[in-house]
Amino acid sequence: MKKNLFFGGIVCIIILVVIGVRLSERQSQVSQKSVATEQISVVTSFYPLFFFAKEIAQEMALVYNITPSGSEPHEYEPTPQDRASIEKSDLLILNGDGLEAWGDSITRNIDPNRMSIIVAGEGLATGTFVEEGKTIVDPHVWLSPVLAEQMVDKITQGFVQADPSNEIVYRSNAEVLKSKLVDLDNMYMQSLSTCKEKNIVTSHSAFGYLAQAYGLTQVPIAGLSPDAEPSAKEIGDIVTFAKENDVKYIFFESLISPKLAQTIAKEVGAQTLVLNPIEGLTDEEVVSGENYFSVMQNNLINLKTALRCNE
Repeated sequence: MKKNLFFGGIVCIIILVVIGVRLSERQSQVSQKSVATEQISVVTSFYPLFFFAKEIAQEMALVYNITPSGSEPHEYEPTPQDRASIEKSDLLILNGDGLEAWGDSITRNIDPNRMSIIVAGEGLATGTFVEEGKTIVDPHVWLSPVLAEQMVDKITQGFVQADPSNEIVYRSNAEVLKSKLVDLDNMYMQSLSTCKEKNIVTSHSAFGYLAQAYGLTQVPIAGLSPDAEPSAKEIGDIVTFAKENDVKYIFFESLISPKLAQTIAKEVGAQTLVLNPIEGLTDEEVVSGENYFSVMQNNLINLKTALRCNE
């Protein structure tokens, strides 16, 4: 009799343990579902903003990037699917200063009470160019790590507005990201402080803020738009400048044709290197695990080569 009671007790314990495990699994599933449901929806206009937003949000948000891999954001036009994603989002993050040709038309029709809108480059872009009789603002602020820190602050504030209950998480993640940008800035300052040359001949006028931050002089082949075609006189002036200043490298970009840079390099007896404005990554770069920081580090390696640093 005692034996039966003993085994009966064991069976009861086993049953209770199984029930407990199943309840625990059920609670875990509900909890996971709750977390997934609580994720906010965020739309960014192009890669650097997408990368910063992902770093700040981590698992707290679903982040969708408007400009697809391999596309150049200056001329990209959102698809109907892109526009639908924007309309359903909790937070829209733009660069501003004319980078998104479609920005004004879309934000004009958005109710700010329903969705938070952050213009990350607002107030940071101070460089201007005159093209075709018009004064155009240089929007490429993300290429300066110091200005990128300020962009991160603006984006973080957007997350806090859209999802105030997770403010501590967003601000904590943002501080980690900003510390990486401080390290990047220090790396650039130290590496470029010993360069024998200071002139960088670039495909288009994307590197003004980076050049200003580290005492370099940008000499662009084309204007702010990568698709701009320089005149024969402008090309001649670049060739003359490169020869007179003994420029050894002409920089080109990964998202636009290198032919013009290669032609000028051949004319002056120089070589070519990539200087990536990080306006978007190619499919190959995405697959290989490249990101904002790895591209900026590659840019620094090529700048050190072209400018004869540490010689």
